[in-house]
Amino acid sequence: MNHTRVLAPAAVALTAALLSAGAAAPAIAKDGDVRTSGGCAGPAVWKMKASPEDGRIEVEGEIDSNRNGQTWRWTLKHDGTVFARGTRITAGPSGSFEVRRVTGNRAGTDTFVINAHRPGTTQACHGVVRF
Repeated sequence: MNHTRVLAPAAVALTAALLSAGAAAPAIAKDGDVRTSGGCAGPAVWKMKASPEDGRIEVEGEIDSNRNGQTWRWTLKHDGTVFARGTRITAGPSGSFEVRRVTGNRAGTDTFVINAHRPGTTQACHGVVRF
């Protein structure tokens, strides 16, 4: 019996299950960036990135619903405290919006959260990145 052939389909099935469940998989990008992404409740997806910025941290969050003209309310949290909020309308070729803020770099690991929802619908996104 060839164990490689048995393990490969199992690995593919596990990866597919994690991706369909909206598991956030952190990835290290260039220059110390940390990126995460996942699925939302509804057809949208989210992405987050944290990057070093002159001793501070630049945080970017993106919601992509693939539909232009949707209104979304969003908040950004830093270690549990809301530090930015607003309303955005999806636009551009991909039907998305992005928020970007620069904030202080606290001691230890900084945790950033984006929450976004479409008023009047059940569509909601919750993303986390740790830096």
